[in-house]
Amino acid sequence: MASTSDAIILRGVTKRFRKRTIRREYSTLKSELVNFLLRRKQREVPTHYLDVLKGIDLTIPRGKTVGIIGRNGSGKSTLLKLINGIYPPTSGTIEVNGRISALLELGAGFHPDFSGRENITINGIILGMTRAQIRERTDEIIAFSELGDFIDEPVRTYSSGMYMRLAFAVATHVDPDILVIDEILAVGDEHFSKKSLAKMNEFKKSGRTIVLVTHALGTVESWCDLAVWLDGGRVRDMGDPRKVVEHYHRVITEEDAARAAEGAPSLPPAQPRSGPPAIPGRRSGTFRAELHSVTLTRKDGHAASTFTPEDGLRITLGFETFADSLGPAIFHAVIRRLDGTELWRSEVDSVTALPRRGELHVTIESLPITDGQYAVEVGMKSHDGEVFDLQNGLTTFTVAGGPGGSHGLIRMPFRWSTSGAPGELAQLDNVVPFRR
Repeated sequence: MASTSDAIILRGVTKRFRKRTIRREYSTLKSELVNFLLRRKQREVPTHYLDVLKGIDLTIPRGKTVGIIGRNGSGKSTLLKLINGIYPPTSGTIEVNGRISALLELGAGFHPDFSGRENITINGIILGMTRAQIRERTDEIIAFSELGDFIDEPVRTYSSGMYMRLAFAVATHVDPDILVIDEILAVGDEHFSKKSLAKMNEFKKSGRTIVLVTHALGTVESWCDLAVWLDGGRVRDMGDPRKVVEHYHRVITEEDAARAAEGAPSLPPAQPRSGPPAIPGRRSGTFRAELHSVTLTRKDGHAASTFTPEDGLRITLGFETFADSLGPAIFHAVIRRLDGTELWRSEVDSVTALPRRGELHVTIESLPITDGQYAVEVGMKSHDGEVFDLQNGLTTFTVAGGPGGSHGLIRMPFRWSTSGAPGELAQLDNVVPFRR
């Protein structure tokens, strides 16, 4: 491994693709030869180019996990391919310090006519491993992929899930210093997904560098050390994941709301389907899909408007789509205090295309928060960031009935006790702050 503290350094990197060259006359090999011999100058329409990346300056420290976010078409996948050496930059320099392994689009790096075992060998050689090193890891890769006898069948006979199992196993077992991932793809059933997540956490804790492109903003906030927002081929923001995600979410919500106001009919604010009356809130989106109901119940499904900490909370989202081929969607739910302080957030990816109508449930097993009123934000968006429906603060609920004497944001088990002093302690429910 190189001695530098930086794993990847990009300086002034641009990438330009040629869209097409349009000739004014149909050409064949014969006509080209004739034109050459006759020294005819064939007029051409100027070549059209597409600038996908524009002056990227980016340094990724060794051992950090970096999440790259942005709308589709912003250059995220192209950036990963440049880092991985699949594309050369049009201008600028890219320095990669260490062995790099990648999980890009389905099937990348595999020859369909070779068996899974043969593809393991090919990938190892490409990454600079010796045949002895490959042999040492082959059994471990096969065992992790759980492909069994299919490992000796041609890869073209694999399902997409089998493909991804093998790709994930190879990428994480060839001892890379840097792992590049274009979306955290579904790699099988729940058992294999959990095993893959454990492997990723192991990889992260070992001090390796991870560069991840994803639309799951919650993953970026909770799992990444650094976030990079690409917009139109340029770095628009970079830094603390939570701050970058908040900036990104705010901007795309405003942009989508403005676009919807120009070309789509506005819809009235959604009314809460349970709980106390809604506080003044906001609703925005393109409304090509809609959250037509937001229902709050206890975790056991019983209706309630006031919850104890032990009741837990189930949020049920009823959704409907109004356009064909919307593709998968990302749903999220947030709990905030009425002053806007965020207490909890979770996201889920539907992975497959949405049906016309459906319901989604998120169950919170307990509510370890202090007594008071809370607001719920819910939303759904596409993988490229199009906000279909965002409802902020339109549904509220109340928590009450917990043990007294606890104040602040969260409720933690506690006990006051005395030693060496007589008398009893009286717990106070109304606390007056000390004055200095």
